[in-house]
Amino acid sequence: MQRILYISTARDGFDEAALDGILRSSRRNNAAVGVTGLLVVGGRRFLQVLEGPEEAVASVFERISRDPRHFAVVRLSNKTIETRAFGEWAMGYRSARVVDRNGQKRDLRAIVEQLVAPIDDPMLRAEFTEFATLHAAA
Repeated sequence: MQRILYISTARDGFDEAALDGILRSSRRNNAAVGVTGLLVVGGRRFLQVLEGPEEAVASVFERISRDPRHFAVVRLSNKTIETRAFGEWAMGYRSARVVDRNGQKRDLRAIVEQLVAPIDDPMLRAEFTEFATLHAAA
């Protein structure tokens, strides 16, 4: 199996409805080819990990790279893996805009730290927690 971690920047601002649409189609498409992962959004920046069968991950990443809604797609990591870190998620997602039931903004770093705590790879955990720290205020 393969794992790709990348970062990119949205060309324009987007609202939650647009992002929800992207997530719905991504989850459906990823599940169909056995790709799992996590997407964290901070401001206009995206950090995403994709994992699964090598050809499927490469195909999904190639499609994402060509998507005109974002630019500066930078592959941070591309490695062969034995086991999935995000096996239960067709595409997990967290945003800096996360709010609790009382309408209070929640701490993105704390949320992301909780999500990635079970991950064995310390570098992968660090990528997500540092991204959350940098973009929590975005």
